[in-house]
Amino acid sequence: MSDSVAIASLMAQLDASPTAHHVVDWWRLKLIEAGFSDCTVQDSLSAEQGFVCRGGAIIAWRTPPKSPQSGFRIVGAHTDSPGLHIKPKPDKQHANMSLLGVEIYGGPLLNSWLDRDLGIAGHVILQDGSTRLFSSDQPVARISQLAIHLDRDVNDKGLVLDRHQHLNALWLTQDNHNSFDQWLAKQCDTNPSQIRASSSQFFDTQRAAIIGADNSLLASGRIDNQASCWAAMSALIEQADTKSPSIVALFDHEEVGSSSATGAAGPLLEHVLERLCIAAGYSRQEFITALSKSHCISADNAHAVHHNYPERHDANHAPLVNQGVVIKSNVGQRYATSSNSIAPFIDACEKAQVPVQHFASRNNIACGSTIGPITATRLGIDTVDVGIPQLSMHSSREVCGTQDPIHLRDALVAYFAR
Repeated sequence: MSDSVAIASLMAQLDASPTAHHVVDWWRLKLIEAGFSDCTVQDSLSAEQGFVCRGGAIIAWRTPPKSPQSGFRIVGAHTDSPGLHIKPKPDKQHANMSLLGVEIYGGPLLNSWLDRDLGIAGHVILQDGSTRLFSSDQPVARISQLAIHLDRDVNDKGLVLDRHQHLNALWLTQDNHNSFDQWLAKQCDTNPSQIRASSSQFFDTQRAAIIGADNSLLASGRIDNQASCWAAMSALIEQADTKSPSIVALFDHEEVGSSSATGAAGPLLEHVLERLCIAAGYSRQEFITALSKSHCISADNAHAVHHNYPERHDANHAPLVNQGVVIKSNVGQRYATSSNSIAPFIDACEKAQVPVQHFASRNNIACGSTIGPITATRLGIDTVDVGIPQLSMHSSREVCGTQDPIHLRDALVAYFAR
């Protein structure tokens, strides 16, 4: 796959995946197309290449015969992104304006959601138990910033947003008594009485784009962390020649702490790994032994050095865009990287001829965290935290280099080839 084709496929995924559930559905179809078996409703995970889906999470694998004895090679990432979700009863009214109330998900840059053309996407659970995804095909809402004439100091003192008062989204100006539930049912081509539950969120309708006079940058919503999802799943599909079981685990709810049935703090990955061992005829003792021989890469984006704020980085740990994959370290265990866990990833990068950079926060600026420490703690697996460098993290529209997702994919292909 050429670099241009690879980036085009990443952009297609980004445009088609406004929510975590859409990411899962995108890769469900790609995996089936690549010959993987959908084992979601099966009692046994005996397929040598298969996957299971649960809500906004998906776990896929390749398992050569009798391979669990050598331990698992796991790449984890997350499908969710910070943003604005729509409340269960969102309808509000002010003057002749119909508004939608929102709930803040994770830690988004709130100002980046102002004055954007917003669509609505999500899923509904129908009376028969089925799930139906939806995504508006045009912008339907907007959160307008207050005019500078009414906020004269905004450019000097900064924008201050009340999280409850200032983020209501305008979506109708006609008094036609249309409720959000009625609009939702129309989007899903069903009757409101058939909907038992729903989950909806806003997304920026501007499509992913290559930018820069040299075409070296990719701008899009949800690059954190869908770029890692793309790299991990692409590597699993491309690398068919594996000696150890290769696993990709894409979790939901990382941006809010991972504590859910489909988050990294839940039992989903552990259960899948044990079921794979059971299908291969191994005992519980052999499963635990396989875990002790396993290794995990937690792939989540890193902070590229900012051109206007270079002082926010440690000068020796300031990753550059399009200069390679970043290894993230923190002695406070906000990242899972250790002296033992680094080597397999370095080996893979050397094999793939992928350059490596390092990130560690300044002592006076706290870093974020990832699924890495959670996975390492839950399963006792050596884990290294890595990612591609990006700008505008947690904005409604983020930026990364066009070469870095390919760097990460190539490194993961080599990692799975062990």
